[in-house]
Amino acid sequence: MNAPLRVVSSMATRQVLADLCTTYAQPVALESVGGVDAAKRVRAGEAFDAVILASDAIDALAGEGCLVAETRVDLVRSGVAVAVRTGSAHPDIATEDALRRAVFAARRVSYSTGPSGVHLANVFARWGIAQGNGPTLVQAPPGVPVGAFVARGEADLGFQQLAELIHQDGIDVLGPLPAAIAIVTTFSGAVTAASGRPQETRALLAFLASPAADEAKRRQGMEPA
Repeated sequence: MNAPLRVVSSMATRQVLADLCTTYAQPVALESVGGVDAAKRVRAGEAFDAVILASDAIDALAGEGCLVAETRVDLVRSGVAVAVRTGSAHPDIATEDALRRAVFAARRVSYSTGPSGVHLANVFARWGIAQGNGPTLVQAPPGVPVGAFVARGEADLGFQQLAELIHQDGIDVLGPLPAAIAIVTTFSGAVTAASGRPQETRALLAFLASPAADEAKRRQGMEPA
């Protein structure tokens, strides 16, 4: 049997990729880490066959020659949701104004890194949250789940990809961001320039992008791209 194909991904797609790779006809060694760390390791030439990250990170790596640009394929779309600790009150988050009130009523608010974190930081700044005005903002380090901060009571509200929140014990997911400030991240994959098995890796990416993978994506809180 061939050695497993080596795939690195961000944490947001960890569970859906784990599900899909267990059903694939060929063995796959999946490693999921913070997206920033994954990109650094690919740039350093680590021997991965495929990389699955937010589409802007994939485009950047392809532009630097780290990936085979023509193998790029969009795989899933993932939205951000809001969570509270199990047993705590469920504030209204149906509109931007309602969510803003909930955020200002919180003592500590946690959010993730990556594209969604940048988006939320901009939203919070627009709302006027600053040092001494509004809640304390806690950005989880790459690879650390926001839900863990919420579950431990270290944040009253948490913002992260729904796909990551739904697997965290001790929290209740209130729902997605209201439409006015919603952000959806597309996660894409590509073959690395360092892969010695590009055709086999392209076949894996084709499977991950195929209709056969759609049910698993929806079950894990994502949508097919």
